[in-house]
Amino acid sequence: MGMVISGKDLSAEMKRQMSARIKELEQQYGRTPHLVVVLVGDDPGSVSYVTGKAKMANELGMKNTTIRKPETITEEELLGLIAELNADRTVDGILVQLPLPKHIDSEKVIAAIDREKDVDGFHPLNVAALWLKQPCLLPCTPKGIIRLLKSTGVEIAGKRAVVIGRSNIVGLPVAKLLLDENATVTIAHSRTRNLPEVTREADILVVAIGRPKFVTADMVKPGAVVIDVGVNRDPETGKLCGDVDFAACEPVAGMITKVPGGVGPMTITCLMENTIEAFERHMQKH
Repeated sequence: MGMVISGKDLSAEMKRQMSARIKELEQQYGRTPHLVVVLVGDDPGSVSYVTGKAKMANELGMKNTTIRKPETITEEELLGLIAELNADRTVDGILVQLPLPKHIDSEKVIAAIDREKDVDGFHPLNVAALWLKQPCLLPCTPKGIIRLLKSTGVEIAGKRAVVIGRSNIVGLPVAKLLLDENATVTIAHSRTRNLPEVTREADILVVAIGRPKFVTADMVKPGAVVIDVGVNRDPETGKLCGDVDFAACEPVAGMITKVPGGVGPMTITCLMENTIEAFERHMQKH
């Protein structure tokens, strides 16, 4: 049976460290890091994510503000709000919860955020810095995945890693971070031929394809580390499930994450860490 890698446990440990760090920063600078989350509309998934972020920020003793705007807000009004937050020296991190309503260009909105306050790591200049190996705020889910892998003591260098999925949010950046850790990386996707043959070569398999229970036992190399990024509803039971058929793959894998409780908690934890990092850079400059 594969060892289950718990994002919950690692997140709890990181929260303890961050909480202590925030106390130190408050003593040093007279204030705590400040995260502002902008929520447009009332998509239930987005509301749930934003509530989770506020809850964790409160637990850490970090200042956080949620700005809720109606779905009818114009792109111009939203860009105006971001300009105000960029100019506000008491704001360290800005996050605009995606997806945005159809009439608003998400890319334009992300590009409008001050890159030094872009705690999601989605700004084009932060994406460029990631690929150019320059200092930047890393996207939260990929950062969390690397943290999870390192927490297990698994040696990443020299290993064959396969990433299924090529999104800008997870697939591509996690492939780059694995490359930076000296893994040999293959990016696979829906058009990859003989996908099971490709995935069976992976010592580390990261799955972010958005299809429930897509990865089956025959796709996993015995003893491999399997990281499941998916959050889906099981079409049969209606319960939360990942992109990996956990029950089938756990006996084959050496280590595996579960959904929920694996990558999910790490994403919000790394968002908080990015906010602290943005605050420290900000305070050192001013």
